[in-house]
Amino acid sequence: MSDIHFDIASLHAAYRDGVSVGDVIATIYARIETADDPGIFIHLAARADLLAAAEALGPFDPLGKPLWGIPFAVKDNIDVAGMPTTAACAEYTYWPDSDATVVARLRAAGALVVGKTNLDQFATGLVGVRTPWPIPRNAIDAELVPGGSSSGSAVATARGIVSFALGTDTAGSGRIPAGLNNIVGLKPTVGALSTAGVVPACRTLDCVSVFALTVDDAYLVFSVAAARDAADAYSRDIAVQPLAARPPVLNVGIPAKADLKFFGDAAMQDGFEASLAMLSRLGCRLVEIPFGDFYATANLLYEGAWVAERYAAIRDFMDANEAAMHPVTRKIIGGARKLSAADAFRGLYALQAYKAKLAPVIASVDLFCVPTAPTHYTIAGVLADPVETNSRLGTYTNFVNLLDMCGIAVPTCTRDDGLPMSVTLLATAGLDGLVASVARDLHAASGLTLGATGWRQPCAQPVGASAEDGTIELVVVGAHLSGMPLNGQLREAGARFCRAMRTASSYKLYELAGQATPKPGLVRVGNDGTAIEVEVWRLPADAFGHFVAAIPPPLGIGSIELDDGSTAKGFLVESVGLLGASDISSFGGWRRFLSDRVPV
Repeated sequence: MSDIHFDIASLHAAYRDGVSVGDVIATIYARIETADDPGIFIHLAARADLLAAAEALGPFDPLGKPLWGIPFAVKDNIDVAGMPTTAACAEYTYWPDSDATVVARLRAAGALVVGKTNLDQFATGLVGVRTPWPIPRNAIDAELVPGGSSSGSAVATARGIVSFALGTDTAGSGRIPAGLNNIVGLKPTVGALSTAGVVPACRTLDCVSVFALTVDDAYLVFSVAAARDAADAYSRDIAVQPLAARPPVLNVGIPAKADLKFFGDAAMQDGFEASLAMLSRLGCRLVEIPFGDFYATANLLYEGAWVAERYAAIRDFMDANEAAMHPVTRKIIGGARKLSAADAFRGLYALQAYKAKLAPVIASVDLFCVPTAPTHYTIAGVLADPVETNSRLGTYTNFVNLLDMCGIAVPTCTRDDGLPMSVTLLATAGLDGLVASVARDLHAASGLTLGATGWRQPCAQPVGASAEDGTIELVVVGAHLSGMPLNGQLREAGARFCRAMRTASSYKLYELAGQATPKPGLVRVGNDGTAIEVEVWRLPADAFGHFVAAIPPPLGIGSIELDDGSTAKGFLVESVGLLGASDISSFGGWRRFLSDRVPV
């Protein structure tokens, strides 16, 4: 049974074909033995306990329990009842009476906890080597750091020991290890997953993150685990939408060429350029953005307020047990003792200033694409220079939670030297589904195998926007199309892309006269018409009225017939608006008209 693929779709297919949970559990322990890496797990479930948990699931029921029989690992700063929590510090060990909220939700959905994984002590680091346990070996190249702080979780996933694993992410700990081990790392909107039962690093910024072999798997786990939790004061109501098709055109912000940092790693730079070319082929428009203020924001994370917050999280323990801590961790967190309350407020003021300055920049695009890590480092190189190398790894990660963004790290290609290349897609809070939809297509386009397993990606399942309670379909034809100037109005109203279609062959499209900016108008004409390209979006019902009320004349909302026979509300133009208008129906749509017309 060693050939069982552990991505969720393949594993559930195996269960349907008669593979037993016992077979899967035997495979897990066989893979742990084959890996021969004592640094992956700090605590491993007893085989008998795992079998008993599997027996308690009852018959195979992937509808009632979407993670039925799916094995996962948990970073050892997240509580699992019956297993010790160490945060990679033996003297800190305690035995929790209950699961962390996120673990409880995953177990309730049928997932099986295999064990607790190694980490940079107290989740302080991006390298994966700051642990008194053996350093987990990078699944792709054992001489390289595995990335941290969620090192063991990433390696366990990349080796196919588990289907997914939980990490945490304050400064990049759910993204850097994913990028360095050729897997997916989903860092949700802060507060979307409860941190109740998680040893804090920076409580105001901490996230529980998800490592998986595919975007579909990561997003499924996120969807199951996400919920507001009264036990977590930082928990938020984040609407988790089904994974849907991405809009046809997206404006993607990328660091300006002059601002890119690879620290001499030409292969990583080439890999990023290749990744951007993939995005362009998917229909994305790349927009260069000055990145100096993003980097300045990132630098705040290990200054003032947030270093003090790390100290506050373990102050009592550290003051009584400082000698028990890893020397690098001790030095970093101990630096907070030199800080004052004034230093903390100075940092908070600086962050607020950067937030205000960057808000319009972030809003100017649909999402961002950055390298997940600027380079790969050897273990020897990091041990020789532990602080600077760690800082460099956080170049594209440290600012994200400070600016309240969500993100997902996704493999895109293999560098010329055989090492993995990964990018991270970022967007404003709540747009987890958007970045996942783009990452899904990017990963599929890469054709890469999964992690270090050699397994091919599973066949992509079709996605779309099925009927959703509380939403209304809206057909857009002009400036509200994806990638167009007014599309942001839809997003601000909470709209989600549904599908690209054409109208029935009974419409004409006009460029309206007398408009300050070019504007189209759609009108139904009957048998003399043609099919016009449109997009269908979904708006929350409570936002639909406000959106429609803001539409200026001569445009209005009416029923539009689509080429599949369905109808939906959408933009139409009043007959008075056609005075002096130019018939542009032959172009087939507004986007094609804008791209094909010859400037006067």
